[in-house]
Amino acid sequence: MVCMAGNLKPMRKNTIISIVAVLAVIAFIATVILYRIGQFKKMGAEFEASSRNRAAVTVSTITAGEQVWRSSLNSVATLQSNAGILVCAELGGRVTRIAFESGANVKAGEILADLDTSIEDAQLKGLEAQAALAKISVARARELFKGNASAKADVDAAEAALIQADAAVEQMRATIAKKHITAPFAGRTGIRKVDLGQVLGAGQAIVALEATDPIYADFGVPQQEISRVRPGMTVRMTTDAIPGREFTGKIEAVEPRVSDSTRNVRVRAVFANDGETLRPGLFARVSVDQPETQKLIILPDAAITYNPYGDFVYVLREEKTPDGATRLIAYQEFVTVGQKRGSQVAILKGLTPGETVVTSGQIKLTNKAPAVINNDVVPSDNPAPKPTEG
Repeated sequence: MVCMAGNLKPMRKNTIISIVAVLAVIAFIATVILYRIGQFKKMGAEFEASSRNRAAVTVSTITAGEQVWRSSLNSVATLQSNAGILVCAELGGRVTRIAFESGANVKAGEILADLDTSIEDAQLKGLEAQAALAKISVARARELFKGNASAKADVDAAEAALIQADAAVEQMRATIAKKHITAPFAGRTGIRKVDLGQVLGAGQAIVALEATDPIYADFGVPQQEISRVRPGMTVRMTTDAIPGREFTGKIEAVEPRVSDSTRNVRVRAVFANDGETLRPGLFARVSVDQPETQKLIILPDAAITYNPYGDFVYVLREEKTPDGATRLIAYQEFVTVGQKRGSQVAILKGLTPGETVVTSGQIKLTNKAPAVINNDVVPSDNPAPKPTEG
């Protein structure tokens, strides 16, 4: 037992030395960290002092005010013509006339192309002659029957032959009509796909025909939002193809079935398109106006600085200088951005009404930098801007 106690003394001594060494290392690390923190604080104070003492930056501003905005349901849409087809040859034949120009407006029933009908025209004359003879035979059979010179069966046979002859004539006329290819509805033609003298097969495309006034916008709405859309509701639409312009339309129909794959319901809105500005196939953004409204702080979009780590604005606040004077200091405030309309954007969080917000000149600002206001030129603040000429 005495020997064991003697062996423990060196072990305790080594343990104490190890603990002291660890504590010394920790103290050294803490000293370095505190020194670094002091250095950073000093640098921050120096930077803030230099920011406050440098020349004031000229900016334009706006007073953050609340507006009543109607809530909306947003989605993306694809534009569809109200009628669009590929005009095809129902029967085969050689093209003898092309009666339209590529990209031209045509009326319903207007001839687009003619196919050769010379054989059918000749056959029609023969069939018309047979029909005329059958008509004479019917008249003769009826006269003979009145004079008891023939049986009723002869009259029935003659009348049946006349019906068959007339049907053959009508069939041939229908065949000829199908070789005069017409526009089924009014619209604009695409680029023609056939040439004069070309022999077409049955079903071969001749030209695309699109009717785009009015035009449809088809978009999807999640199943949980179905109750927020119904026919007649106002829809606002923008597209990158026509920047700076907003189109207004109405919901025309809501699909009764929810998609099994996307769990969305398809909605169709209709828009006037007098000048054919909108084209089928365009990608667009749509917003369905809702009955409920909310009061929001509204700013020009130019006031927002968008960054991956957070969107922010600069707010100007008055502060006293050491000599007792008053000046404006810019403070960086992070905000939560909501819906955008035209050149306006809603602020959901981060601002209170009445604050002075910088709308231009932010690129020259840093946090707590002095600023002066010059509102001679201010950025656009319009919920529905329109392109200007000149």
